[in-house]
Amino acid sequence: MSEWEDRPKSVRSGEELDGDRLAAYLQTELPDLSGGLTIEQFPSGFSNLTYMLRLGETELVLRRPPFGANIKSAHDMGREYTILSHLHPVFGRVPRPLLYCTDETVIGAPFYVMERVRGVILRAKAKPDMQPTPLLMAQIADSLAQTLVDLHYVDMDAVGLTGFGKPDGYVQRQIEGWARRYLRAKTDNVPSIERAARWLHDNMPSEQGAALIHNDFKYDNVVLDSAEWQHIIAVLDWEMATIGDPMMDLGTSLGYWVEADDPPVMKMLALSPTTLPGNPTRAEFVEMYARKSGCAVPNIVFYYVYGLFKVAVIVQQIYKRYVQGHTQDPRFAGLLHAVQACGQMAELAIDKRRIDRLFA
Repeated sequence: MSEWEDRPKSVRSGEELDGDRLAAYLQTELPDLSGGLTIEQFPSGFSNLTYMLRLGETELVLRRPPFGANIKSAHDMGREYTILSHLHPVFGRVPRPLLYCTDETVIGAPFYVMERVRGVILRAKAKPDMQPTPLLMAQIADSLAQTLVDLHYVDMDAVGLTGFGKPDGYVQRQIEGWARRYLRAKTDNVPSIERAARWLHDNMPSEQGAALIHNDFKYDNVVLDSAEWQHIIAVLDWEMATIGDPMMDLGTSLGYWVEADDPPVMKMLALSPTTLPGNPTRAEFVEMYARKSGCAVPNIVFYYVYGLFKVAVIVQQIYKRYVQGHTQDPRFAGLLHAVQACGQMAELAIDKRRIDRLFA
């Protein structure tokens, strides 16, 4: 095992699975596997929960919705499983899905199981000796941009996902939908976020085509080859994937893209390891995407503000679950500051009409 491969830890309190029921189910559905079941948990991530299952020498990954979440909407395990099932034979850079379970008596929620892809996941709070050199970081960023372009050029007919989403009117539905989600999850007044919502509604551009989009594409959702980090071997966390405007997908990635001259509160959020030396700025990443895709990227401020707003809403939803006591994960206690920081960045981008050097 590589020293830096992503590894699971003990299961967090309150997020345990019924090991006996799960073992019996897996023995029935995957009879070729044998050995006692051990369960650990991958501690990163803020949405769906990810567990490591060991059956003898076999390593599997289980994904289930978070406890206390609305399972039928934002945490549709069947949707994620379907995408992986269609993409794996064609796109390749996804884990192989093995089974999907709708029987909530097994672990209390629907879930799916897939193979484990061993590799390195580059996270914002990596140890100093794990940080890549500036040259390697630039190569990883180049691979990230290329993988996003490759995804957007997937032949939807070839993978059988043509009818998976509703691309017509996608931009408007996203802006209105995320605004509604924010209001439902609201716990405190954050005027800058509400201003961003109004601005997005009033400045929607025309659609820029339709493609398979990931909707949460960032460094810690890709797996790097342990031997050659500049090669991406898998893309993870497909829970929000759909058919829609690829510029909205790019905007989501930009929402996580914190730069070295952004305010300290943004860097403390550790949304992604984008402040490492050698990593491109937001504007440079957009240029990389445009060059590799051959597509112009107009209205980039709109897409960046959309990315910030979307991140803020997701974080607000998680924070509300913490406030209501549905999760005791201590990472969630200060998430309101993240919502406020995203609002501040959105206001600066709107006022300055650019996506970088916002504090210059």
